[in-house]
Amino acid sequence: MPPLTRHVHEADAQRVQQFRRQLRTERIVAREALPADLYSQLNRRIIAGLEPLLARLAPSCLAFCWPYRGEPDLRALVTAWLAAAPGRTAAIPVVTRAATPMVFRKWTADTPMSRDPHGIPIPAQSPQVEPDLVLIPLNVFDAQGYRLGYGGGFFDRTFAAMATPPRSVGVAFELARADSVQPQPHDHPMDYIVTEAGLVFERTATPE
Repeated sequence: MPPLTRHVHEADAQRVQQFRRQLRTERIVAREALPADLYSQLNRRIIAGLEPLLARLAPSCLAFCWPYRGEPDLRALVTAWLAAAPGRTAAIPVVTRAATPMVFRKWTADTPMSRDPHGIPIPAQSPQVEPDLVLIPLNVFDAQGYRLGYGGGFFDRTFAAMATPPRSVGVAFELARADSVQPQPHDHPMDYIVTEAGLVFERTATPE
């Protein structure tokens, strides 16, 4: 690649990364600023939107993330889902090392918890399981089902390493919606997205 062309590509890549960082930061700040009563109201609406989707998709092993930095809190939903039928399993993703795929550890409301390097509660000694559906918090999302996480690429890396990736349901507040997150080649689009407005995205075909 000629030097000038290489510099243009590098400058474009830097602009995209700066855009994504700024957009992520803005939406996290807005989410963390939600008043407690409004947060609770919106969270209940999100759970109400997830319940019929879970009934339709009927997973046997459901993974979700412990709420972090004002993300939707799905613990009550998952606890009720576990109690509603025998044989169901829930899990939480766990980062074991930087730049490696995550593992999923079994979780119940009684599971002893420890904390990861970010201070997020994770199952301390639970066995690993393989979910067939994962509820993924979204800092930002767009109409094509792409998301911004925290920039570590953990879900993208984890799904890429799996022979059969689980179905993915993005979960977010409407304030996370954007025209585009300017997705990158490694980004894994969501199969579904649920906000307080209900099911707002469903992927009907696999992007090429």
